[in-house]
Amino acid sequence: MSCRIQWGLGSGVGRMRTQAWGGNLRCLVAGMLLVAGSAQAGQKQVGGVHMPVSLNLKGRTVELAHMELHKQLFFKVYVWSLYMEDRPRSTHEAINSNSVKRLHFHFLRNISRDQLVGSFRDGLEHSPALRRGPLANHLSIMLASLKDVQKGEDLVITYTPGVGLEVGGDASGGVFIPGKHFADALFSVWLDSHPIFPR
Repeated sequence: MSCRIQWGLGSGVGRMRTQAWGGNLRCLVAGMLLVAGSAQAGQKQVGGVHMPVSLNLKGRTVELAHMELHKQLFFKVYVWSLYMEDRPRSTHEAINSNSVKRLHFHFLRNISRDQLVGSFRDGLEHSPALRRGPLANHLSIMLASLKDVQKGEDLVITYTPGVGLEVGGDASGGVFIPGKHFADALFSVWLDSHPIFPR
């Protein structure tokens, strides 16, 4: 796009200033649109939330495999996103893949800690493995880290192979759970309750 300003000889100082202002304004608007377009190009939008289509985590590239709006009755509650290093072809692959994976929750409403803990407990305890034994203890540790959530805040759950599961973001005080077993159980029950592939 050419943003040259046409001055118009002999048209008077006032007209020259008006044309100069108009030309600069058009250039400014065009530039802003180009910047906005390039910023949006590498993102996906769901429910008014924009997430990048790829991220660099722990020196590895992960891609956005799924993004979904969760509603309670008529209210938008959060948008959750799944990032994976290896793009899965099935839920089984998504759960069992020993690669970097992340669940990212962006909240669209204020939620109390009790509501957040209750919601996660009700969902995750559908898994027998998370109801008793060592994994149940890990779940208690994760739930204990959760906090009150304000609109616009995030909860981020990241699994790194050979390391373990890290829970962070505004909605958590931060906790680390070593190993893969708890991560597998968490991703399994989440993706079973929130399928990303047709059944």
